[in-house]
Parts: sequence; C-alpha cells; structure tokens
Amino acid sequence: MTRRTISILGATGSVGTSTLDLVERAPEHFEVIALTAARNVAALAEVARRTNAKLAVIDDASLLPELKQSLKGTRCRAASGREALDEAAAGEAEWVMAAIVGCAGLEPVMAAVNAGRTIALANKEALVTAGSLMVDAARRSGATILPVDSEHNAIFQCLAGSRVEDVARIVLTASGGPFRTRSLADMADMTPDQAVAHPNWSMGAKISVDSATMMNKGLELIEAHHLFGLPSDRIDILVHPQSVIHSMVEYVDGSTIAQLGSPDMRIPIAHTLAYPERMATPAAPLDLARIGALEFEAPDATRFPALRLARQALEAGGGEAVVLNAANEVAVAAFLAGRIGFLDIARLVEQALAQAAAPAPRSIAEVLDIDRAARESVNCMIQVTN
Repeated sequence: MTRRTISILGATGSVGTSTLDLVERAPEHFEVIALTAARNVAALAEVARRTNAKLAVIDDASLLPELKQSLKGTRCRAASGREALDEAAAGEAEWVMAAIVGCAGLEPVMAAVNAGRTIALANKEALVTAGSLMVDAARRSGATILPVDSEHNAIFQCLAGSRVEDVARIVLTASGGPFRTRSLADMADMTPDQAVAHPNWSMGAKISVDSATMMNKGLELIEAHHLFGLPSDRIDILVHPQSVIHSMVEYVDGSTIAQLGSPDMRIPIAHTLAYPERMATPAAPLDLARIGALEFEAPDATRFPALRLARQALEAGGGEAVVLNAANEVAVAAFLAGRIGFLDIARLVEQALAQAAAPAPRSIAEVLDIDRAARESVNCMIQVTN
C-alpha cells in the first residue's frame, strides 16, 4: 500500500480514535500531519505525541496555553482558531478524516474540498446542509469524497464498477436503535442514558441519540442523495436489527448487491484509508453460521417521525435540510442536558420546519446564516416550553 500523509479532524472522538487505532497498527503506511479536537487537551496532546504529528489544533482558544504546555519538548505546533483548523484540513496532508460532529465541521470540510484533497467523510451534516455546494466544489477542485458512514460506504462498495443509470434504488439499512420495539408511551419516558445505549454500535452521544430517534437514517437519506445523485423516491430505508448488511443496491435487472460485515466502524474507515487498495483490520470476521438468521422490517414512521421529516426536507429543497439539521442538533443537546423529553426532539424539528422558509443557500456563509437562525428559533421554543 502506498504511504499516505493524513490529517484527522475530530481526533479524540469515536471515529477519530478508531482511525488512529488503524493508523498506529500500520505506521509504515501513514504519516500523521495534523490532529484536531474541540476541548479534550489531554487526549489531543497524548495522541500528537504518540504519532509525531506536526500540528495539533484545539477549537476552544482558551485551552491553547494548556495544549502548548502539554506539547512542550515535541516538534508538534499547537494552534487554535479558524485559520489553524483550515490548515489542518487543507494543508500538507493528502488524506483528511472529517470526523468533527455537527455543523461545526462544515467549514473545514469545505476547505479540504476546495484544496482538492481526498476526504473521508464521517461528518454527515456537511453534505446534509451544503450538499450541492460541496459536490460542485469537489467537481471543480478534483477532490475525492469517500463516505465513512457504514451505510454509504457499503453503497459505494456495491456500486464499484457500475453506472448509476443502472441502479433501480439503493436501500439504507437501519438497526432501529435501542427503542426499536418500544411504544410511543414508553419512549416518552426514556432517559439520555437509555437513548445512548445502542445495541450494536459504539458511538458518541449525539449520533447515538440520532439512532434512537432514527434521525440518523433521515440525515443519511439526504446524504445519499448528494453522494450518489439519486432522487428521494429511489432511496429506501429498511430496518435490519443485526446490523450485518450495511446497505444494498438494487439494479434495473432485478439483482441486488449487499455489503456485509461486523458492526465495527474500523471496517469502513479502513476502506477509505487504503482506497483504492485494501488493508487489514482487527475487526472480527463475519460468522453467518453463528448469527443464523437475518431479520428485516419496514420502519415505523409513526413512532419515528424523524424519517418523514428528513424526506420532507429533502423533497422541499431550498434550505430545509439546513433547518432540519440545526433544529435536531439543538433538540438533541437539550435532551442530553435533561431539558426536554425524548419525543420532544422530533416535535421541535417539525415545528422548526413548519416555521422555516429558507431559500437554497448559495454559499457556506448563507448555510451558516440559515443554521444560526434555526438554532435561535428552536432555543426560543425550548425556553417557552420550560
């Protein structure tokens, strides 16, 4: 495998640490250029030391002195601020892991795209909020966007060597989350601890709650539209509790190709790290004999209205997807803080969409303006509720 220079945006989060696990198992193939984190100085400094990174960026500027002190005696430069984050994304590294959670990752992802880098995209919100802008920018710069989400990575693999024109539909599989069999009455009383206890995957708190509401699948629906150029009516969602089939592509001739694997994020990450080659991972091989049977069911849009809201936002166009994402981020944060109930998340998102009339953004600045206004609106709704 060719040696590759890499940067990891969001190095201390779930995807970032999984990426580092793979990189540190094959140091002969990877040179770490830059690492970023939001506030976790200790973890950022530790991994910068271990990997001999050249640049470590902390998002919270008030923590920069502590980071500098932690990196004293190393060759790693400590920095903070938008310019430093853009340097980490678009500087020396040829391959960039985009794993900053939420809309906060939008600007650095776009910086990497504009610089023509290979971007391993784990930040689904970037394409959800600025998909058309990002795809157009990648086309102009020659950037390559490789999906890291297990579902989109699966579709990417299933499409290998095929034409999109030959695709009848793509099917995103969903585990159904921790509340798949719960009633609406049960879900009304669910706590943050229960919502983040995903049955199959180990993920951060925000994406775990998105899985519990199934908003993650709604966001992935919008992301798939931008990644693969298919309209809403050719993208379906299927609940598959075992999380063994990560997604499928159905072709016009009636054949369906599925990608299978253990529910371990290191598998899709490795696919993007080595692409177009392959690399070994420590993930457990799939044992279908032990699993025995695979289950499937249609998603319940009544108990999980986030799916309907996401499809509504995609089909409406304009800035609706930006509003959807912003409202969801604010509502999930409020739920995790104990300020609202679990079912209030989708209710607030629906209310925000009903009040929004956002035009299609023509720039990242306009995306951020729509995002800011939606966040303010939902925060006001939460204050009135409380």
